[in-house]
Formats: sequence, C-alpha cells, structure tokens
Amino acid sequence: MKIGITCYPTIGGSGIVATELGKMLAERGHEVHFISSSLPFRLEHVDPNIYFHEVEVNHYQVFRYPPYDLALASKMAEVIDHESLDVLHVHYAVPHAVCAKLAKDMARHPVKVVTTLHGTDITVLADDPSLKSVIRYGINNSDAVTAVSDSLALQTKDIFHTEVPIETVHNFVDPRLYDFTEQPLNKAKFGIQDDEAVIVHMSNFRPVKRTPDVLEAFHMVRQKQKAKLLLIGDGPERSVVMDEAAARGLEEDVLFLGSQRQVPELLQLADVMLLLSEKESFGLAALEAMAVGVPVVGTNIGGIPEVIVDQETGYIVPLGAAEEAARCTLELLTSPNKAELMGAGAKDRAVNVFSAEVVVSQYEAIYERQLNVDSEAL
Repeated sequence: MKIGITCYPTIGGSGIVATELGKMLAERGHEVHFISSSLPFRLEHVDPNIYFHEVEVNHYQVFRYPPYDLALASKMAEVIDHESLDVLHVHYAVPHAVCAKLAKDMARHPVKVVTTLHGTDITVLADDPSLKSVIRYGINNSDAVTAVSDSLALQTKDIFHTEVPIETVHNFVDPRLYDFTEQPLNKAKFGIQDDEAVIVHMSNFRPVKRTPDVLEAFHMVRQKQKAKLLLIGDGPERSVVMDEAAARGLEEDVLFLGSQRQVPELLQLADVMLLLSEKESFGLAALEAMAVGVPVVGTNIGGIPEVIVDQETGYIVPLGAAEEAARCTLELLTSPNKAELMGAGAKDRAVNVFSAEVVVSQYEAIYERQLNVDSEAL
C-alpha cells in the first residue's frame, strides 16, 4: 500500500506514535509519505520506503495569519495525486482530519482517510465552541476513525455524538528499542550515587501533567529515602517546578534533562516512574517506562488504567493524591522483590499486549478493510 501520514512533527505522544507507525509500515514493505510542516522528531534514519513532503506556507499580505490549513490540504491533494496514495492517515482531528477531507475532495485520485484521535483534540479543544463543530465535521467525514484508548473513544462519542464508529487502537512500543543486553548509561554519568533511588517523570510540562504533584510526591519520598528525580521534557511548567524545587531545598536532587532522544536509555536508569496527570488519553510515557521494566505510579484518569494494571505492573492512585503516590513509590523502593516482580510484569505487558507487531497489524487491517469497501461495491 501507499500510505500518507500527517502528524504534528514536534515532541509529543501523537507525533511519536505516528512516526514510529510510519517506520514500522515501511519495514513491512509499504510506501510511506509523511506530509507535515517539518521533519517529524523521530524520523532520523533514512529508509528507501519513506518519503517526506514539506508543507510550505506563503505569507501574503492579504492574510492576517498564514493559512497553514489550506497549504496543508493543498499539499495533501498534491501527494495523493502524484504518488497515487491508497490511504491518508491523519493524527488529530483538527486541523488534520478537516484538511484531509478537503484534500480528498480536491484530489483526482481516490483515497481513504483514516483519522486517529489522540486526546487534546477531544479533551481540550472541544471546550472551545468555535472548534466543536469543526472537530465533529472532521471525525464524521473520515472513512475510519480510531482512538488510542477505550476511554477516549467513549469520551468522543459522549461529547460529539459522532455518526461514525470509533475503534480503539492503543499506542505501542517497538520492543527492539527497549531491549538492552547491557546498560547503555549509568548513574555515575549523572552524578547519582549507587545507593540513591531514581524516580523519573517524562512529559511536555503542561499544567494538565501536574508536575507540581510529582515534585510534592518526590519531596515526601526524599524525606525517607535517598533519591534523585529525573525530569525528561520541557514546557511551560518547567520553571514552576524549578522554583518549587529550589524553595524546598531540592536543587541537588532534581535533575532537569530537557527534551531527549535517548529516552529508552534514560528510562532504564529509573526505579519508578510518576505519571500524575489530570488528563491523559493513553499515557505513552508510562508504556515506554514499562517497556524497560520500570513500574509506574499513575492516576486513575483517562487511558492510564488501560496501560497500568494496579498492583501488578504499578499502582493507580486518585488524582491529586501526592501523598498516596509517595507511599506507593516508597513501597516499591523499599521492597526489592515486589519492585522486581512488578517491573517484570510491566515489561511483559508492554512488549506483548502493546507491541508494535500487534498494533501495526491492527492499522493494516483497518486500511485494507477500507480499500476493500470499494472493491466489494464494484
């Protein structure tokens, strides 16, 4: 098949999943065309089956704001026709699904539009009355729609009363990226002592990620256990956490690593991950930690309970319950046998239930089903 993929190219769960999906599809012999404003973050290796089409926006004086949406739809239509795409798989309802519908109408070559919902387009943007109808339009005019969790699929139906079926296809990991024969990094490289536990949090540091809760839980842990907190990522809440860490006298114990490409290598240093978000449609950070055998303490919201099995691969705690998160973390740090058992369970669940082999096959089946609709009608 010839498959077009459009996603946000910057760091974030949706872009990571879309890029990894494209790479896996290319490995399976499909021809993959990325259509985006810039090269996706994790598209760092050359592959003869992967092509990149950059969306360029002209800055005409007549427009107050550059019309990216129109430029994207035009580029999509161009690639559909020139490359004879079979499927255009877009990640996020706005603007991508709407642009895909416009591109499909403009293109001469027939194409199927598959839209994957990742969360923010439903849980945040739906609160904006000016966008709600546009999001519903993009979803209802897709040939197939998927959501990254059962929770998100139900939420979408409740909010938008959508006409099309929404199929859950969870996010995934490529087990090959998380299987280390030896430790690629060691604690000493980051100034961490052997007797210090390592707690990790990874996000884009937006308010919904509740990074102050992470710091509060760590502070409670630190009062009873020698530990370091590794913060991977960047965003608007980073300065808030830095100020709070300084106010609590934790400057030496909280390491701000910023955005990183070596995520699996960093995660294998951790003993526990904290994911205490108030909105999380899936929880890709949790899955990546589980893939290297790290148990996760997460909140009971969104798709997180679909990833973490409470008391088997980590712990589920109520939103805002920093004290309970600290208690669960300490239990793991002070009970090596339990931590090892949960870590093994986490890895097994990540690389089997959420393996790329399983999930990419689900997407292929969706593509093929859509293409067969037309062939059966002939």
